[in-house]
Parts: sequence; structure tokens; C-alpha cells
Amino acid sequence: MAEKITLLEAKLQNTENEVVELRSLTGGKPQVAFSATLRDNSTGNIGPFTINTPLKYKKIFANTGNSYNPATGIFTATVRGTYFFRFSMFNNVSPTPNSVVSLMKNGERLTSVWDTAGSDANDMGSNAVVIALDVGDNVYVELQANRMVYDNHMNYNTFSGFLLFTV
Repeated sequence: MAEKITLLEAKLQNTENEVVELRSLTGGKPQVAFSATLRDNSTGNIGPFTINTPLKYKKIFANTGNSYNPATGIFTATVRGTYFFRFSMFNNVSPTPNSVVSLMKNGERLTSVWDTAGSDANDMGSNAVVIALDVGDNVYVELQANRMVYDNHMNYNTFSGFLLFTV
């Protein structure tokens, strides 16, 4: 038992040293930023789903602070502060545009982008917000039920966010 305690104490000391080193690199200020796109290598529509569904942005450009989870598509605040989020949507065109996506905070819609009718080719839109988040708040882009978006190697659909300042 004493040996285990000694090992745990050594691990704790190493962790504390790493925290001190990381704080010196960042000036003691938390760094949170991410940017991702929907597809790694594939092409085509995503959706439709029978219910509103968080989009999973799988190709990660940056994920400083590891607050964005590509397995769920959800950003979880690890720092209380004011954040900036931006998302873009590229619609599908077959047979007619049918795309609606919304930026969500804890299950509540903040803003949306849509293209649901028309005889033109693909359209694209984006939207952004600055919002206050508490630790544990979730932000994600939700594809509305029975809607689709299209993506390919051009990375049209993106989701990005970063901490502006702590509060």
C-alpha cells in the first residue's frame, strides 16, 4: 500500500509540474478554440433524419483545449466566459434544396441558416453569435428533421468557436 501511495504522490507531483509549465506557456489564461468540417474524405448528403440531430464535424482543423467532441458534434465549455461561434451550411440540390441547420445552446435554438426552395444551384449560408457560457454548457449545430446538407472534400460545412474572454 505504501508503494502505491508513493507512486500516486509522484504522479500527482508530475501533474502539478505540468500544470505550472502549461500556465507559464499561456500566461495562466485558458485557451479554448476549435474549428472542424463535416467530412473527412467522403462526398454526399448528410441526412435526412427523422428527428433533429446534432451534426458531427469529423475533420478537425484545431481543437485547443479539447472542448469539441467530434464523436458527438458537441462543444462543452470548460471555462466560464464569453465565446464566439460561427457555422456554415451548404445545401443539397436533389431534387430541390431542403436544408435547415440551427446553432443550439443547451437544447435551445440561437440562430439558423436555411435554403428550402428554389430552382437555382447550390446555395451557402453562415451565421455567428457571441454568447456567455457557464462551465458544462453545450453548443452544437443541429440538422433539422427531414432536412439534408451536402459536403465533400471542399469542406463547405464548418463549425468553429473560441473563448473571447473569461468572466
